[in-house]
Amino acid sequence: MKVTRNPEGIHKPLAPYTHQIETSGNMKWLTLSGQLGMDVDGYVPEDSLEQLKLAFKNINNNLEEANMEVKDLTKLVFYIVGEMDANKRRDIISEFLGDHLPCTTMVFVVGLAAPQFKVEIDAWACKEDV
Repeated sequence: MKVTRNPEGIHKPLAPYTHQIETSGNMKWLTLSGQLGMDVDGYVPEDSLEQLKLAFKNINNNLEEANMEVKDLTKLVFYIVGEMDANKRRDIISEFLGDHLPCTTMVFVVGLAAPQFKVEIDAWACKEDV
């Protein structure tokens, strides 16, 4: 079972996320390596927002392979290089997540594995193992 909480003694979430998700019972866990904004053919768009969309597409493909969905995500960690329009970023994240609010962390970094990469997302998911 998963229970999400935003405790009263903590500020309200500043974006589409929740402060905590408690899991219990017989759960199946999925841990992803950092997903980049690169398509299946190795194409990496220059625009960081387009990379964000591709990284989410890659996360979704991983979820589907494990018979999971976006609603099963429990934690996302965003690594972002350089400037990215905050409103457009929030819109893309909200569009991907819908009404699901996993725990999130966003870190702005100097660089990733190669200079063309501007976005990488770590993801964890779990669902009841039936």
